[in-house]
Amino acid sequence: MMYFSEAMRVLLANPVRTFLTVIGLIIGVTAVVAIQTLGHSMAGAISETLDVMADNSFMVFLGGVQPDYTKSAIHLTDLTDIQATVPNVASATPMGGTNDLARHGHNVGRFSLTSDTNPPFNNAPLAFGRRINDDDVSNGTDVMVISWQAYKRLFPKGGDPTGQSIYFGSHRYVLIGVLEKPRQGLLNSQFGGDLTIPYTTFLREYNRDGRFGMARFIVTDPSTMKATEAAVIRRIHELRHVGSNVQYQTFDKATLTNGINGIFTGVTLVVGLIGAVSLLVAGIGVMNIMLVSINERTREIGTRKAIGARRGQILLQFFIESAVLSSIGCYIGMGIGLLIGGFVNTFFIVKLTGYTATLPYMQAFVTTTIFAAIVTLAFGTYPAFRAAGLNPIEALRYE
Repeated sequence: MMYFSEAMRVLLANPVRTFLTVIGLIIGVTAVVAIQTLGHSMAGAISETLDVMADNSFMVFLGGVQPDYTKSAIHLTDLTDIQATVPNVASATPMGGTNDLARHGHNVGRFSLTSDTNPPFNNAPLAFGRRINDDDVSNGTDVMVISWQAYKRLFPKGGDPTGQSIYFGSHRYVLIGVLEKPRQGLLNSQFGGDLTIPYTTFLREYNRDGRFGMARFIVTDPSTMKATEAAVIRRIHELRHVGSNVQYQTFDKATLTNGINGIFTGVTLVVGLIGAVSLLVAGIGVMNIMLVSINERTREIGTRKAIGARRGQILLQFFIESAVLSSIGCYIGMGIGLLIGGFVNTFFIVKLTGYTATLPYMQAFVTTTIFAAIVTLAFGTYPAFRAAGLNPIEALRYE
């Protein structure tokens, strides 16, 4: 405590010099903590959005412009073959979509309709009713699950609408479920269409030739997803007798998550470089001011040694001064960084994503403490050893 009090007395005796010394640390740590806070908020929002996607399934679809869609399109017979011959494929079902007017009573809107199976690709919770089940798929029943947006448009009075009829074009469907209201945000995603029916019903009503551009595959072991995707694409090429000019692409939760994580990794590296440069510049400033302080207090050091102060005590005194100086700059920067990150999170990130994240106080504290320790060890050690190594007789004669 005595050494800490002495360090504070010395630093507060020259407040302007102390502030100019730590301003580099303040700026660097502020930038790192603020970006760290924003990255935490965005990562949480994206993770929550992706949680509605099934972990054990992937999609295959035609990519780019096809020279001959009739030849390259996936057939129902292809899916039967793949399910029987490709390991790890538990089920293979076609997917399709179309757009048309939907109405309930006098309420009309234009919506996208897609097909699905059980389990669904979109695991978003339900506000009313149930999902499409195996019986619906096996029997090709005329049932429908709708999004919250479609529900508000077609049922403006609210209430549980399950069991009522919805017309899509000229086809009548019984409503069995409504997806829960999504978070409000510009980046909010709902995976799938506004209206969803069993894929068997979709094939009967909208795709009678058995050709389509997209299929969904459910796997037994998600850990071998990539290998399974590659095997499925190879088998489609073999069954369709198409060359490498026809591209089939895949989409799954893991790929999307890894891509997003790659972006955040890049941001983390940039933030790390900012922090490294700030540490270097600020550390040089800390070392410089400590050396100046030692020169100014040479006679004081000589006097303390002459009356019995040991080398270790002098070393500890100046090492603590370096630690206090570094900590002041780093923790002020942490506070400002959290304030900036919290402000941007509250007034921009929440509106953009609809996700409210807690500020990463512990993560910011650990990062700041590491920064302060690095600066102290790298740039405060030499001045402390120099002060401890002064000859007391020469120090007393120093002018």
